[in-house]
Amino acid sequence: MAAKATPQTTPKPGNEFLSAEQVSHRYGVHRATPYRWAHQGDFPKPIKLGANVTRWALADLEAWEQSQKEVS
Repeated sequence: MAAKATPQTTPKPGNEFLSAEQVSHRYGVHRATPYRWAHQGDFPKPIKLGANVTRWALADLEAWEQSQKEVS
């Protein structure tokens, strides 16, 4: 019998993902706002990881934050 693979509980560096709730908390906005921003093209697009799982890549958010600092 083959051994089962142990599920990875800690994401590899650079592969961190945030939920809509985490993103909205990060920016102090309503939970729907990151979706609206992404739809308007002003914000990184979320990534579908499964049928009911949508997340934002932390690296994309950090790059967006940096671009906002450069614009200011």
